[in-house]
Amino acid sequence: MLAPQPYPLNAVLPGLQQRYQAVRRQTADLCRPLLPEDTVVQPIIDVSPPKWHLAHTTWFFETFILKEYQPGYQVFHPDYAFLFNSYYNSLGSRVNRADRGTLSRPPLADVYAYRAHVDEHMAALLHTLHEAETELPAAFAGVFELGLQHEQQHQELLVTDIKYILSTSPLAPAYINEQSAVSKEQEFRSSLPPATWLPVPGGIHRIGHQEEGFCFDNEQSPHDTYVADFSLQNRLVTNADYLQFMAAGGYQDFRYWLGEGWDLAQQAGWEAPLYWVRRGEAWFRFTHHGLQPLNMAAPVTHVSFYEADAYAHWAGARLPTEQEWEIAARHFEAEATGTFLESQRFDPQPLAPDAAPDQCHQLLGEAWEWTYSAYHPYPGYQRAAGALGEYNGKFMLNQLVLRGGSCATPASHIRLTYRNFFHPDKRWQFTGIRLAR
Repeated sequence: MLAPQPYPLNAVLPGLQQRYQAVRRQTADLCRPLLPEDTVVQPIIDVSPPKWHLAHTTWFFETFILKEYQPGYQVFHPDYAFLFNSYYNSLGSRVNRADRGTLSRPPLADVYAYRAHVDEHMAALLHTLHEAETELPAAFAGVFELGLQHEQQHQELLVTDIKYILSTSPLAPAYINEQSAVSKEQEFRSSLPPATWLPVPGGIHRIGHQEEGFCFDNEQSPHDTYVADFSLQNRLVTNADYLQFMAAGGYQDFRYWLGEGWDLAQQAGWEAPLYWVRRGEAWFRFTHHGLQPLNMAAPVTHVSFYEADAYAHWAGARLPTEQEWEIAARHFEAEATGTFLESQRFDPQPLAPDAAPDQCHQLLGEAWEWTYSAYHPYPGYQRAAGALGEYNGKFMLNQLVLRGGSCATPASHIRLTYRNFFHPDKRWQFTGIRLAR
């Protein structure tokens, strides 16, 4: 991970304490609407129980900071390292990922007590470092920042995992009550801004993290890359757009699909994006507000790479590469003005009807955008030593890169260079589509 340089503690410690408390509070707030029974469910391997997220993010601070930097620290429970380690082989054995939903114990109250214990010791450690009146060690600064960023990643996972968990209930319960009902579909259709194509000049461009501040190691090693001239659509593909693909028989015509995706779609019986439900002639979506009428102008989400690629072929276009996406985002000076976690809308929002057609919108926020780029290391990439070297590097195979963040991403967590990655069949995240040609 990118470690900051040492800097005076007196100048930064209050900010560190405030950020730590704010991030930890946000995680607890996300779980507040849940019943205890909701926090232990694991319907599929990709979804972790909320109780596990609460404990795992706490284990991260205990393992990588308190045990390392607080002399004499005693762990809260000797078995929690086995229960709440995620995938760090360097740190020993652990509960299998698919078995996290079997952990009825420890009870939720004990997990919250664990969080309080670690938070108390983290506050004491920061106070001790402050009293020392010295410089903050670069290694500590790096792992502390990584701990915050790691918990923000799990906040996004909490939002999407909670949605999947509640969607499996026949009661279709709402995570939070909807403030205003979705308007009639015709009103959404009339407000759709037209999609336009925006040219982006090709040539040699430099990509990768070049700015100040934190980044993950998979964003490092800025390098030059060549792309030909290309065009990018000025907005994300909407639900109304995607409905046209469905009405045209997109799920029944193999010609639009990659062979592997076609086989999966047929085997799984896909006929629409995840969470779409048909009631008579109308389409609904399961949301954090329960089952709601389909918002035609909102970006389509919860589609796999296979579906995104099939739609692009049907539309006579293609998906951008991650290099093209970043070059375009820099070219159009994308800013984090979209819908993020802090809005608590938990759903991507439609583009404003008066959005300028010559500007590129929704590059940051709303939905993660599939790219046609394999998740591989950048030139010159080197894994970090020790357990933290397992954070990203060992996953650089058989996955595809997504860019831009989503409505579940914390706004302070996203960057133009952020490289998310998933296997091409995954649909439970807020994954969407932007066309290129």
